[in-house]
Amino acid sequence: MRLRDLGPAVIVFYRGGWCPYCNLTLRAWQKHLPELAARGARLVAISPANPDETLSTAERNALAFPVLTDGDGAAMRAFGLEFALPQPLRDLYARFGHDLSAVNGAVGWSLPMPGTFVVDARGVIVFAQAEADYRRRADPAAALAALPPRPALAMA
Repeated sequence: MRLRDLGPAVIVFYRGGWCPYCNLTLRAWQKHLPELAARGARLVAISPANPDETLSTAERNALAFPVLTDGDGAAMRAFGLEFALPQPLRDLYARFGHDLSAVNGAVGWSLPMPGTFVVDARGVIVFAQAEADYRRRADPAAALAALPPRPALAMA
C-alpha cells in the first residue's frame, strides 16, 4: 500500500495491543470515525504485531477501521519510527509477559515510536507527530485540523 493510494487518511502507528496507552489511543480515534468520514478520509492503524495479534486488538477494542501488520518493519522504518528495545527493557517486558519476539513479526524486539500522520489526497504528509515517550500521543483534534475539508461536489 502506498500513501498516494490511501487518499486522505490518518495513519496511527502503535506499539501493540499489549500496550494500554496504545489501546486508549486506538479507542480515542474510533470516536472520530464520523468526522473522518465526513471529510472523506480513512483511518489506518499499524503495528509490528503479527496478524493474529492485530486482529485481537481490533476485536478487543471494537475498532471499525483497518488495523494492519507491519511484520517486516518496512512502514515504521519508512516513517523513521523504528527503534530496538535495549536488553534491560527486553528483560523487563518479558517479566511482565510481553515477549515481543513471539508477538511481533520478523522485527522481534523492535517497535515504532507512537506516531500520527495525516496524508492529503495527493499522498503528501500534512501533519506528523511522533513521540519517544510512549505515553505522549498526538491529540486527534490537532491531527484532524490538518486534514483538508472534503471538496464540495459541483452542481451541473
